[in-house]
Amino acid sequence: MSMLFTGIAELVTCDETVEGAVTDPLHAGLGVIRDAAVVIGGGGEDSAPVIEWVGPADKAPAADWSVSLEGRAVIPGFVDSHSHLVFAGDRSAEFAARMSGTPYDGGGIAVSVEATRAAKDFELRGLIQQRVTEMRSQGTTTVEIKSGYGLTVEDEVRALRLAREVTTETTFLGAHVVPPDRRAEGERAAYLDLVCGEMLQACAPHARWVDVFCEPASPYAFDGDESRRVLEAGRAAGLELRVHGNQLSEGPGVQLAVELGAASVDHCTFLTDADVDALAGSDTVATLLPGVEFSTRQPYPDARRLIEAGVSVAIASDCNPGTCYSSSMPLMVALAVREMGMTPAEALRAATVGGAKALRRDDIGRVQVGQRADLAVVDAPSWLHIPYRVGVPIVRALEI
Repeated sequence: MSMLFTGIAELVTCDETVEGAVTDPLHAGLGVIRDAAVVIGGGGEDSAPVIEWVGPADKAPAADWSVSLEGRAVIPGFVDSHSHLVFAGDRSAEFAARMSGTPYDGGGIAVSVEATRAAKDFELRGLIQQRVTEMRSQGTTTVEIKSGYGLTVEDEVRALRLAREVTTETTFLGAHVVPPDRRAEGERAAYLDLVCGEMLQACAPHARWVDVFCEPASPYAFDGDESRRVLEAGRAAGLELRVHGNQLSEGPGVQLAVELGAASVDHCTFLTDADVDALAGSDTVATLLPGVEFSTRQPYPDARRLIEAGVSVAIASDCNPGTCYSSSMPLMVALAVREMGMTPAEALRAATVGGAKALRRDDIGRVQVGQRADLAVVDAPSWLHIPYRVGVPIVRALEI
């Protein structure tokens, strides 16, 4: 059964070769079609809906059903390639303390670890589903979810098992921080052995990715040698690589990610010229997380510097309880435009195509024939209203 969507004032395809695409600089890279239509088919019990036709409305083919979007804009669904949705507890007091001058060093994760360990499966499952629903209500159709608030074998497996119920993009982050009960002298090395051994082996069947918080500036995170060990162990277990790097200071994270061929290095707040050059010469995506800087008052990453160097850039929410309890990709787009030197078109591409590349996915992030029909509707005549009407809930996933 096929469905024709008409009444689309602007359709962002992220495909500049599509028929009828606008060519002015404001829409560069977006492949915008005005007065457009889309045909979606498939979607039976065993298959996701796919895009069967895209183009100007006056050339649309017939379909089994037709629905008008009544002058709204349509974009590819946001691809949120960095989130931490499996957690319980409340860290709003920590946010208030930071706003009063307390610096962030990663130590507050222990609060979430304690609460998450204490939560029952049904409680965590409900919290995850609430957060995913909240994301879809703001236009996100693909989300990556990390573990990292359990930090025991049993709790990390549980986090990934529950995350796997809502996404295939699950990431083992046993190397989030050294847990509070393993920080005594001699215990740190034992915890790293656990992460790279028993914990990894138990978690690998439930994960696609392995990640590590590579941040020598934090006493709770991992240095370059420790991070290398985690990543190499994960790769040996069949997982693909991601890295938290260069969030609090210049450090080895970016160089390590590029050397090992990680799909993405995330944060990239403090970069040397050598880091930028390494990223520009690689397939590793620099994933920027502007909500973190908004919530910690750190400097924002310099996206303009990365783009002009030829680096592939994504933006994601980093939705988590400590440094960015926001699931809003429209907010991340607005912050990228306002604070990181990106044009609106660059920011939208980073939140769609960029996120797909950060997940090494070629079936999402664009509106093209054969792609998954993961679309979002903007309650406005132009996609530009996403950064323009900041804070207003005008984007939602298109339910088919």
